[in-house]
Amino acid sequence: MQLLVAAHRLAICRLAPGSPLPAWLSAAGLERQPLLALTWTADELSVVCPQQLVPEGVRCEADWAALKVVGPLDLSLTGILATLLRPLAEAHIPVFALSTYDTDYLLVREPQLEAARAALLAHGHEFL
Repeated sequence: MQLLVAAHRLAICRLAPGSPLPAWLSAAGLERQPLLALTWTADELSVVCPQQLVPEGVRCEADWAALKVVGPLDLSLTGILATLLRPLAEAHIPVFALSTYDTDYLLVREPQLEAARAALLAHGHEFL
C-alpha cells in the first residue's frame, strides 16, 4: 500500500452519549481542518481533530499522527487494514483506525511515528 503522513498533533476525544456537536469544534471552521472525524453511538461521541482545538477539561488523548492510505480505494477490496495493522501490532505500536468512503487512516502516537513508518516499510509498504 502507498501511504502518506496526513496530519500531526491530533487528539482523540470522548464526549458523553447524546452530546451535541461541540461549540468549540464548530467554531473552528470545520472545512479548514486537515482531519476531522465524528462518530456518534449510543455509548459515546468520539471526535478526532487537531489537538489545538480541544479546550481544557475535555477527555482526550493527544499527540497522534495520521497515516493516510493513498486512494481512492474500491469498497470491494478486502484485507487492507489487516495488511497494515499486522506489522504495527508486531512492532507493539497502538493504532486508532478510521475509514472513509475513499480510504483508510491509521492514527499512531507521534513519538512512535518513525517506528510505525519503519515497520510498514519493512513489510513492503511505501511512503510518498
